[in-house]
Amino acid sequence: MTKSRLEAFSDGVFAIIITIMVLELKTPGPNSPPGVAALLPLLPTLLSYLLSYIFVGIYWVNHHHLLAASRHVNGLALWANLHLLFWLSLFPFTTSWVGQTHFAPAPVGVYGLVLLAAAAAWDMLRRVLIRQHGAESLLGISVGRGVKEWVSTGLFALGVAAAFAFPRRAAEATGMFDHATWGSLIAFVLYCVVSAIWVVPDRRIERRMAGAE
Repeated sequence: MTKSRLEAFSDGVFAIIITIMVLELKTPGPNSPPGVAALLPLLPTLLSYLLSYIFVGIYWVNHHHLLAASRHVNGLALWANLHLLFWLSLFPFTTSWVGQTHFAPAPVGVYGLVLLAAAAAWDMLRRVLIRQHGAESLLGISVGRGVKEWVSTGLFALGVAAAFAFPRRAAEATGMFDHATWGSLIAFVLYCVVSAIWVVPDRRIERRMAGAE
């Protein structure tokens, strides 16, 4: 079957996820201090939103590349794609939870678990499409699991472990990250490292497609 409906549906879900996340951002209240200082209490929410926005963008770009190299999809690929979108659809919930609790360990750990599950779902979709098109196809030779995928999975797992393993408060004297622990902050930094690894689009498919043309 053609891939056009899968692409259209997925693009719509990506757009909805971003819309829900931005709607969770609340403006400073009427009793907030004037000027930029009013945004300081919202910094955890803004940081979690920014990271999630980057991750959604990363998945959207790579999803586009993956389907660009695919000629068609089957029923298993449709379900694998829905599986990926399920985990991505949880981003607004976990993002809001992390921001509202000011990086408390449980929300940061759950946020990492969702990131890890989304990465596993992405790998499943990739494998299903490669199996359908063949290992020697343009897709098969372009998106084999590489170093970035393994490093990302390891960093997500380390982040989840760190969020729960180091319960000592990180900033007792400030209200900005008053629920954060050293473990949850380390975990968030590790998630940011993964986003930095992937923020440059994977150009393997582009190079292969340009060579094929």
